[in-house]
Amino acid sequence: MRVKRAGLVTKLVIVVLLIYMMISFLEMRNQIQTAQVERDSLQTQVTDQRLKNQELAEAIENSDDPEMLESVARDKGYVKPGETIYVDVAN
Repeated sequence: MRVKRAGLVTKLVIVVLLIYMMISFLEMRNQIQTAQVERDSLQTQVTDQRLKNQELAEAIENSDDPEMLESVARDKGYVKPGETIYVDVAN
């Protein structure tokens, strides 16, 4: 039984298909890497937002706490009656 050898056109088609598949594979790998970087960035943003949400929830729970109210008032520049404010002008 004789085995028919592949012709030049057949070999050329196979080489072109292999090159096309290789280029497609590299493009997909690049897209996957880009998506992974974006996913990691979004995961970091989600973690940061969850921490902020937790802090806000704790602030809401402690909104009736007198010490918390005093702390917020002092951060805004308010003082108790009779207190004297000293401003450091050396800086």
